[in-house]
Amino acid sequence: MNVTLVEKYNPEWPKWFQEIKAFLGEKIAKACIHIEHVGSTSILGMIAKPIIDIIIVIEPERWEEIKSLLEERGYYHEGDKGIKEREAFDLSDETVKQSLPAHHLYVCLRHSQALKEQTAFREYLKKNQADAKRLSALKWSLAEKFNNDRQLYIDGKDAMVKEITEKALKQTNS
Repeated sequence: MNVTLVEKYNPEWPKWFQEIKAFLGEKIAKACIHIEHVGSTSILGMIAKPIIDIIIVIEPERWEEIKSLLEERGYYHEGDKGIKEREAFDLSDETVKQSLPAHHLYVCLRHSQALKEQTAFREYLKKNQADAKRLSALKWSLAEKFNNDRQLYIDGKDAMVKEITEKALKQTNS
């Protein structure tokens, strides 16, 4: 099995999030509403790709400011990458990129559907261990089966992620 595709829960992941958050700096922290650790690495006990997913939450009028501040830190805007209301950023300097934990950085508006789905998914799995274990087992199985093919792995878990997200949103809205 390719251990870089997924790993068992690593207690260092929350520390990695804090390290990246510190790298983003005070200017970004002050310009945004908050910075969220989302995705499977934010959920205790979950199997995950060892990549920290981060969302910077902003008010719409702060978009240009945040974009400029991220560019000052060495990030470039990649567009929404197919997910509405979620703007992706990546580091352009490979040396800086290698000095930080692997991460995906996104910017979402405060009331966006993308943010709602990500945070509902995280909170639901923190409280619903049966679904967290079921998703972890599927991820491990897919990683073993598809070894080095990240896209087949992603496609294989898509239906369960959608199912859990729907449950999470229903629970959030009730």
